Amino acid sequence: MPTAVNTAAYAAVPIGTVPTTLTINGETRTRAIEPWTTLLDLLREGEDLIGTKKGCDHGQCGACTVLIDSRRINSCLKLAVTLDGAEITTIEGLGQPGNLHPLQSAFCDHDAFQCGYCTPGQICSTLGLINEGKASALPPEKWPSLK
Repeated sequence: MPTAVNTAAYAAVPIGTVPTTLTINGETRTRAIEPWTTLLDLLREGEDLIGTKKGCDHGQCGACTVLIDSRRINSCLKLAVTLDGAEITTIEGLGQPGNLHPLQSAFCDHDAFQCGYCTPGQICSTLGLINEGKASALPPEKWPSLK
C-alpha cells in the first residue's frame, strides 16, 4: 500500500536521486545524488575538487583518502548518500597556496613525495592518523630512535 510523502520536500529532487546534505571543506550544500555515486566521484566530478585522486578504485592504494568528521576514509569505497550530515575535508580544505597546513609544509620541506599523485591522500591520511590518536604529533627530532 502506498504511503503519503511530503511532496513539497521532494519536489525538486529528480527521480532516482537522494537529497543529501554534506559539509565539504566548511561549506554546507544539499545535492540530489544518485545512490550509486561514490564520494570520490562526487568530489571530483560533482564538486570539481580534483585534489582527491582516483588510483586503484578498490580501496587499496589510499590516493583517494579524505577526512570524514576528522577520520580518514577511502572515498572510492564510500557511497556519498550514506554521508548525509557529515563533514568532509579534502586536501583543498587543509591549506591554500601561501598558507599551507603544517602537514603540507612538512611534506614539502622534507621532500616526502615522489611523483605527487598520491600526496594529497597521504597528507589527509596522516592528519587522520593524528586525529585518531594513532600517530605522534611530535616533530621528527623528538621521534624515538628506530635503531
